[in-house]
Amino acid sequence: MELEIDIEDPWPEGAWEDLATRAAEALARVAPELANPRLSASLLFTSDAEVHTLNREWRDRDKPTNVLSFPMLTAEEVQDLAAEGPPELFGDIALAFETCAREAAEKLVPLEHHAAHLIVHGLLHLAGHDHETSAADADAMEALETKALAIIGIADPYEPQDQ
Repeated sequence: MELEIDIEDPWPEGAWEDLATRAAEALARVAPELANPRLSASLLFTSDAEVHTLNREWRDRDKPTNVLSFPMLTAEEVQDLAAEGPPELFGDIALAFETCAREAAEKLVPLEHHAAHLIVHGLLHLAGHDHETSAADADAMEALETKALAIIGIADPYEPQDQ
């Protein structure tokens, strides 16, 4: 999978592109349909204000959120995409800095770990996974997230951290 990454203020200096690439590569190891070299996604590291605007305009939800995913392919199209051929736009993801930073602090985890989790989470949404459809779907999505994050040395985000 190819990622086009744009990092805006207020995200601090950091290895965000490397983190996103490592997260996507790890996810491709546990969700093989995402290893397709034809898939292309854009990832925007932006502000709560921008995510709030996107959420209001595209989702009719008048609030910021930590991550938004805008799929361009159905789950079936992702599954059935041949490995050979031109690039296919998989979708767009936007991460909101202030919400991500606040949640990381609340969870007592590094911002980089929480951002990696949200990138994996967003990519799974692009692939058609949805934790809101059923408890079984939520469990399956969480299992993939946990496995992908473990590959890059990040603890299970669903286990309580020692406080």
